[in-house]
Amino acid sequence: MAVQPPPPGALDGKPEWEAALEAVDEDWNPSWSPEWQRHYAVVREMLAEETILAYIEPGVTVHGMDIGKWLARQRKPEIWAALTSGQRERLETIGVVPMAAELETLAKPSTTPVGAFEKGVAALAQYKARMSSVTVPRGHEERIVIDGQEHLMKLGVFLSNSKSRRAKLTADKLQQLAALGLEWAAAAEEEAV
Repeated sequence: MAVQPPPPGALDGKPEWEAALEAVDEDWNPSWSPEWQRHYAVVREMLAEETILAYIEPGVTVHGMDIGKWLARQRKPEIWAALTSGQRERLETIGVVPMAAELETLAKPSTTPVGAFEKGVAALAQYKARMSSVTVPRGHEERIVIDGQEHLMKLGVFLSNSKSRRAKLTADKLQQLAALGLEWAAAAEEEAV
């Protein structure tokens, strides 16, 4: 059962009660919807317990709420722009940032078929935008949307395989990986020149 804020005027003349509630949680009575606050509070607690942000993906459900779906929605540029500054500030404090605009273009249909390498690059770009890092655990899988279809990319395996086969990668592919911040790809690109 959700905790509801006291009715208007219930705390009039009782500033110590209001102060006590704020001491427990400064967001005890936010200006945004209680539903948004409940979802945010769950994500905040999950991250405080050392859950990795990448693991909170659509389908991750807590207390009957699809936290992953909610989180993915908050990161969409149009939703992010509609949030209040207080909501954006709270999300940024726990490491949630909007999805990069270039990733949104990957979700738009194209007429060119997308290969495994392109999916891997898209997954790495998405991971980097979310985690601010290109250090990916070998077992990590990244969910991406390309041409309106969802793909589950084994990003850690893709990077490991790409690194071990770097001598066989074309200059264009090495350049794409180097542009995302992979030092080994930049070094391999320089050696190829």
